[in-house]
Amino acid sequence: MRKKILALLQRHYRRYHDILFYVLTLCVIAVSTFAAVEISRAKNAQERENLHEREIPVAEYTVKEKPIYVALQEAGLDNQLVAQIVSKLSSVVDTRKLQKQNVYSVSVDSDGNFILLLLTQGFKRYYVANVEGALVAGVSDVEIKTRVKTAAGKVEGSLFNSMLSKGLEVPLILDFTDAFSWTIDFNTDTRNGDEYSALWEEHYTASGEITGQDLLAASYKEIERGTTTNAFYFEGDFYDETGKMSRKMFLKSPISFRNYRISSRFSYGRMHPILKVRRPHLGIDYAAPAGTPVQAVADGTVRFAGRNGGYGNFVEIRHANGYTTMYGHLKGYGKGIKSGAKVKQGQTVGYVGSTGLSTGPHLDFRIKEKNKFVDFLKMKNRNSAVRDVPKNKRKEFEELKVLYLKELDAAKKEAFKKPSASEEQDEA
Repeated sequence: MRKKILALLQRHYRRYHDILFYVLTLCVIAVSTFAAVEISRAKNAQERENLHEREIPVAEYTVKEKPIYVALQEAGLDNQLVAQIVSKLSSVVDTRKLQKQNVYSVSVDSDGNFILLLLTQGFKRYYVANVEGALVAGVSDVEIKTRVKTAAGKVEGSLFNSMLSKGLEVPLILDFTDAFSWTIDFNTDTRNGDEYSALWEEHYTASGEITGQDLLAASYKEIERGTTTNAFYFEGDFYDETGKMSRKMFLKSPISFRNYRISSRFSYGRMHPILKVRRPHLGIDYAAPAGTPVQAVADGTVRFAGRNGGYGNFVEIRHANGYTTMYGHLKGYGKGIKSGAKVKQGQTVGYVGSTGLSTGPHLDFRIKEKNKFVDFLKMKNRNSAVRDVPKNKRKEFEELKVLYLKELDAAKKEAFKKPSASEEQDEA
């Protein structure tokens, strides 16, 4: 029997040897893996415990509250180390130009060892860190995030105040009105009940600070006329729903919209507020605070810039096709505005004032067509160029337009939805 068993083992030795080898190998791998996992778990737990034990306090100040070197001294650092840290910081940022509102933080551990100085200035962070006993300085960008936002509402009193009440920032409101610079004059065309909606990208930091807003689409519905005008931002310009960008020879107003009003219109028999006699007023008065920028309504060449009798400080600009525009009662002149200077549409030519025969700050704006004064508000032919979205970009524009309109419509529905019966009861 014994001989039979030995013979069987000898005959199948190779097979059993290989099976045994594989079994032992698998056991070794399993034990090693288990041991590695347990060691890793123990190590991570220990690191978490060490981090918890080494919590480092952070003291934060503004430059106005406390100069940096004072905060470092009060943290218990000796004067020599303080001087080294400040010197290191100066190698990455000009500490002489720090603003009072700049925020910085100082970190020192429980043993009194300096860990980190972090200074935030604008959208940059400057730091000095203790790296294994050596001071290292550097700079990094503040992370900027982006989100898409919408707003919609109705005009009550003025578009500017209505949009402000919805929480829109002033620069975004001005971008909104600029998108319609050639189609709507928000100083004269707005009515209570008109509807607006806007879609924009908002850039912000982790602390919630808004760093910028980019208007993507805008819509304005004039209730009295029953018309809705849309504008979609695409590759540097705003286009209408048909994909056309209609650049017009004249802007709708010489003052960029800021909730100002027209105090006197074009007339052949207006009572002069100072002279107390009826005389023609062949222009438009825009009442606005002193210092408000006045913009050229079209490209042209300055014919005159200086004092001009009752008009006070005065600018006259010659344009194409026999047009001339005039800007009176200015407080001062825009940069480079002098006789012979070339100006671009929208360029600042001066600032609202009350020079000459004037009862208060306003702009006296006039326009001539072939040497004859005309009513700027009633001018019809203002188109000078029409540009379409390029054919190879048309599909991309249409896709964006659909998305933008969907977002604008959703904002309107949310803003104008009627409250449910339960919501009305809650309000009551």
